[in-house]
Amino acid sequence: MSATIATLIEPYCGELSDLVVDEPTASELKDLSASLPSRQLSDRAVCDLELLANGGFSPLIGFMGEEDFQSVLDEMRLKDGTLFPIPVTLPVEVGDDLDIGRQLALRDSKNNLLAVMDIEEIYRWNCEETAAKAFGTTDAAHPIVAEMRRWPKMNIAGRLQVLQLPIHHDFAELRPTPSQVRDRLERDGHENVVAFQTRNPMHRVHEELTKRATDEIDGVLLLHPVVGMTKPGDVDYFTRVRTYKALADNHYDPDRIVLSLLPLAMRMGGPREALWHMIIRRNYGANHLIVGRDHAGPGNGSDGEPIYGPYDAMEAAEKYSDELGVGVVPFKLFVHLPEEDRYEDVSVVAEGTKTESISGTQVRDDYLNRGRTLPGWFTRPEVADILADAYPPRHQQGVCIWMTGLSGSGKSTVADVLLDLLQELGRRVTVLDGDVVRTNLSKGLGFSKEDRDTNILRIGYVASEIVKHGGVAICAAISPYIAVRDQVREMVGEGFVEVFVDTPLSECEKRDVKGMYAKARRGEIKGFTGIDDPYEAPENPEMVLDTIDCSGETNGRRILDWLVEHGYVRASEQYLDVRRSVDS
Repeated sequence: MSATIATLIEPYCGELSDLVVDEPTASELKDLSASLPSRQLSDRAVCDLELLANGGFSPLIGFMGEEDFQSVLDEMRLKDGTLFPIPVTLPVEVGDDLDIGRQLALRDSKNNLLAVMDIEEIYRWNCEETAAKAFGTTDAAHPIVAEMRRWPKMNIAGRLQVLQLPIHHDFAELRPTPSQVRDRLERDGHENVVAFQTRNPMHRVHEELTKRATDEIDGVLLLHPVVGMTKPGDVDYFTRVRTYKALADNHYDPDRIVLSLLPLAMRMGGPREALWHMIIRRNYGANHLIVGRDHAGPGNGSDGEPIYGPYDAMEAAEKYSDELGVGVVPFKLFVHLPEEDRYEDVSVVAEGTKTESISGTQVRDDYLNRGRTLPGWFTRPEVADILADAYPPRHQQGVCIWMTGLSGSGKSTVADVLLDLLQELGRRVTVLDGDVVRTNLSKGLGFSKEDRDTNILRIGYVASEIVKHGGVAICAAISPYIAVRDQVREMVGEGFVEVFVDTPLSECEKRDVKGMYAKARRGEIKGFTGIDDPYEAPENPEMVLDTIDCSGETNGRRILDWLVEHGYVRASEQYLDVRRSVDS
């Protein structure tokens, strides 16, 4: 290691913010907090608070007030003209206990006290305007757009006094603050630092490009994976970090790499997010950033087309590079990326000579999901072993079949059929029927919108735990609201299969042996879905079932066929032939 102390690029706007108070002040605030109103922060807000407190979001010194927020939406700049592309705000439910001039205790989901805010602003924000301006789309297929629709509609802002950074028990040695990372980089003696933003496992192509980028600038690599919130369905960060450690320990010059975890809640904001990543990495000491194809992109919209162009982020990064003081190292300099491919589709150089082209999705389908080890030309053996342990074949992975539709649509009938079919093929299945759940898990809840949402989220939570442990959850619940179903989809992750049981209201009323619809028509029951409360049909379900012309048996087998086709159920050709003959 070099004995020379390097002079790094200074933090964005000159200095790192530090919102953590000293111990005596923290003790006073802790005593005071018992008498203050409090709010539990979302996981996203906790991530934002951490990077506000430790200087990762410098020059911000708190959640944005209304003028900064509006200026960022309109101009990508704070009200003083400083380039800052992403709004960082704190939406809260505002009640009688909150008012300008009061103090508010901010806590995490386990009620740990993190900070005290002096409330200086309370202002309303508009979801559609924010989505359109900050992310260029109002399409709910964009994960942050879908999530924002569930946020409270009032933001608060004011002076933050942070008592402690959020508590992390995992990978503690890899969670230095920006100041600590800068100290380490300075001791390494390299003035040039290139950061690599990643939310996926690293394979041979990523290793090659990071090494070439490090050589290109004659510097050191800041391997800076996101471990806050990424895109729903991404590989969990515990698995990813194990792969990064294996690569750093075995395949990089230890004097030319610093591995540090970034507790960022990504917005999947494409071009704007690329600029945000440049600011954050500058605060951590990097003066270069590798910007990939479709950098921080959310994927396709509801129309099946990419929400952002493949090089939009690169072009934005290069346009503002001088102003931000961070050089751009484009991914395309090092590997061939065919124009028609997506971001994860890369050409991999194996052993320095052989070139093969394969997509990340194809690799997962052809190898991991089929119980095969990833090939050595694609990834290092250490990485392949970690991913193989974390991801069993798809027919051993969990999956949630979420059946939604009006009362009487036939959800429970199809669920019963599917239960028997899946158990016949050896899968472990749990059925979470809306009516049954209400007598057990959700006993005591009423039928207000809030209680119905709580009921659905409880079902979703149980389903997500079943899926996490490799089981099949069949959920049959009216679940009338898109936003809550989307929230459940995020809980469950990749194994969420939304099935719309599309039975017309008139048919559901005919089938209603309990007379519930008739009571609702007479006004004896209020807030009944389909009568005086809306049912929001899925916009992009994985399957739509017709229960008028198709029996429950047929629909159950349709779902089974989908699960077999996508690898969640292993069925022999003989079994499928028998089933086809029965259907015919």
